[in-house]
Amino acid sequence: MFKRKSQSELITGLDIGSTAIRVAVANQITGGNRFDLQLVGLIEVPAEGVHRGVITSIEEAVSSISHALEQAERLIGVPIEHAWVGISGSHVVAQESKGVVAVAKSDGEIAGDDVARAVEAAGAIAPPLNYEVLHVLPRTFTVDGQTGIKDPVGMTGVRLEVDTQIIHGSTSHIKNLTKAVYRTGIDIDDLILSVLAVGDAVVTPRQKELGVGVVNIGGSTTSVLVYEEGDILHAAVLPIGSEHVTSDLAIGLKSAIGVAERVKRDFGACVAGDISKKERIDLINAGEETSDDVSLKYVAEIIQARMEEILEKVDQEFIKAGRSHLLPAGVVFTGGGAKVARLIELAKFKLGLPASLGYPLDVRSASEKVNDLSFATAIGLAKWGAKIRHGNTPMGMSSQKGVEKISRRVRGWFKALVP
Repeated sequence: MFKRKSQSELITGLDIGSTAIRVAVANQITGGNRFDLQLVGLIEVPAEGVHRGVITSIEEAVSSISHALEQAERLIGVPIEHAWVGISGSHVVAQESKGVVAVAKSDGEIAGDDVARAVEAAGAIAPPLNYEVLHVLPRTFTVDGQTGIKDPVGMTGVRLEVDTQIIHGSTSHIKNLTKAVYRTGIDIDDLILSVLAVGDAVVTPRQKELGVGVVNIGGSTTSVLVYEEGDILHAAVLPIGSEHVTSDLAIGLKSAIGVAERVKRDFGACVAGDISKKERIDLINAGEETSDDVSLKYVAEIIQARMEEILEKVDQEFIKAGRSHLLPAGVVFTGGGAKVARLIELAKFKLGLPASLGYPLDVRSASEKVNDLSFATAIGLAKWGAKIRHGNTPMGMSSQKGVEKISRRVRGWFKALVP
């Protein structure tokens, strides 16, 4: 007989996207040094009040998030009290920084506290105006001039340095996001840059070591992450996504957005070259009220043009990281926008790299939604939370002082309102 889990044993990932709010509720299964995630609930509802990853209407966003959480609670049978929340949007910026500390012990042995102090020192730089630190991502350490060290704990030295990449988020957006979540009645375990959680969930340690790109194509934004030698080399959020493809189709077909979305999803493709002009579709099959015969080749040409633009912008980020055409493990695509047919074929041609679709690893579920690329972020957030609860630090040590300060302030506002 199934034993009902208490909320304290459940881990919730909350993905607040521009097109949908997705909730993943999971139970952690441990065994030896390995742990798997058992997904007990996957919920998706349309998003309102969110545009390009940014809250544009608090009331509408609260309503959408509440609706998703209520459905998840009905599904799992217990109330959801806290969640790991993803943050994204084109407001996210990255900055490099170096931290330097003296080793504390008199015998020069480097301890975990020394590493934490070095990372904290790197994160102490002033963020851009009206921005807060989301993550401090350690790349490599240097001990007394010896570079390229991955884990200095236990080594001997006098001077410890760390090269990091710091992820900043807009203070106003963090406030609005935390306010919207708190108004639904749940607490935030942590705010995580969505693409970090996705990358940690869909690629293997071996791929990270070799060099791999993760591209999460959402509704209004596309997030890019580059790993090499196990470290995060580059992170970026582009203000373009699958909604732009849908809008192009709506204009090209002179149809409603809903019809264009169904055409893209059910009949579209990213490569038009080998589609015959004789292949046609009646838009009435995609929900159009009147019959309208269109060429599938024309549909594919519209989709291909916009997807090529997205891939070109992705390659520009690879160029910034110095890894264009130089990622042995290729590019892993995930997110709802990656579900368009023949994307991998187009990506291999445009990026000149191996390409594949990325599904969450080491997760179990009776629901087929676990293999829906749209849920990769929500599942990745739950997995991130599970790793921290299990005592493992996922890729990217959080430095959340600014975020925690804002979160406490927002939480205080709402507690003050409760009689």
